[in-house]
Amino acid sequence: MIIRDIEKDLINAAKYFPVLTILGPRQSGKTTLAKKIFANHFYVSLEDFDIRDQANEDPRKFLTINKNEFGMIIDEVQHAPKLMSYIQTIVDEEKKNGYFVLTGSQNILVNQAITQSLAGRNAIITLLPLSISELKSNNLLPDTLEKALFKGCYPKIYSTDIPAKILYNNYINSYVERDVRQIKNILDLSTFQKFLMLCAGRIGQLLNFSSLANDCGIDHKTVKSWISLLESTYVIFLIYPYYKNFGKRLTSMPKLYFIDSGLACNLLNIKNEIDIEGHFAKGGLAESFIISDMYKQFYNSLEKPSLYFWRDYQGNEIDCLIEKTTYLYPIEIKSGHTVGSDYFKTFNYWQKTVGEYKEQNLIIYGGDKDMSRGDTQIISWKDSGNIIKNIFDLK
Repeated sequence: MIIRDIEKDLINAAKYFPVLTILGPRQSGKTTLAKKIFANHFYVSLEDFDIRDQANEDPRKFLTINKNEFGMIIDEVQHAPKLMSYIQTIVDEEKKNGYFVLTGSQNILVNQAITQSLAGRNAIITLLPLSISELKSNNLLPDTLEKALFKGCYPKIYSTDIPAKILYNNYINSYVERDVRQIKNILDLSTFQKFLMLCAGRIGQLLNFSSLANDCGIDHKTVKSWISLLESTYVIFLIYPYYKNFGKRLTSMPKLYFIDSGLACNLLNIKNEIDIEGHFAKGGLAESFIISDMYKQFYNSLEKPSLYFWRDYQGNEIDCLIEKTTYLYPIEIKSGHTVGSDYFKTFNYWQKTVGEYKEQNLIIYGGDKDMSRGDTQIISWKDSGNIIKNIFDLK
């Protein structure tokens, strides 16, 4: 059993809220975590069509016949949004904290139902695939960055040793057949799969909607709709530019990243970790892997992510900015295994541009040793799993 960083916070949240909702992508470990922490709760999955029909046709009866003195775990609750108002009635009457544990892999559908019926009664927990910290503490961390990028971070690839190709091919097929069809009425699934692959080819790059539309043969409006779909189902995430207090003209486009690098590698037809060396997307994959991990660190501490990037119209760029009140922590992410002098160039430009900021610069790179040079701390990717905790003094 892989120990997750969020376990203690989930147990603590159950003391104060009658409903706990665990959101995250398919196969991120939501069900396993819920069953482990709430072992005495009655478990039911709405992935089963017969059970789903029962929940939708008669929600009150469904909740009554499955009642348990300890509570209920309802898996993939987005399939039966009608349940929410009945759950509200029960929690208001029973007043039992930690009674309902809901999971969902479709953020939009779950949030809509929760906002309408369970406001103030529900703690929302976001569980993404395994973090660097979790891999390390469970003795599962690959020995090179390339292996980590290729394998990705879904628990199943570490708990069963399933080949990455089999896992991610199945994931993509299941995702397109189930989630995509349920949320959007996409008739041409082959075009959508092409869109997925084109997104993977743009990993770590500025998201140009018009360019993506032209390359995929769809209109600008469809691109925006499909990007929102990929975000709401935890396939991709966007990082937006930091623009406060700058007089220089800055880019307004967000950057596109994948929640899981292994999925992106599969979409890029990368066969093994050796193929990553020399691949045009290696730098983007490394950026995506590290920034996604920072998101995990925030969510695993029940904090809202405050991550940005900075880029001016001359192409000068800081890969990631962590904002803490009035402070900014600039981070450069490099896939190379050896620290080169060119790693520091952007920091020099950044310091001249934002002279009032005096925070320590951070470089996360593909090597194994931590070191410091002047006002820059250089961190191995293996040791980057607690950056957010250290900056925000989180316990």
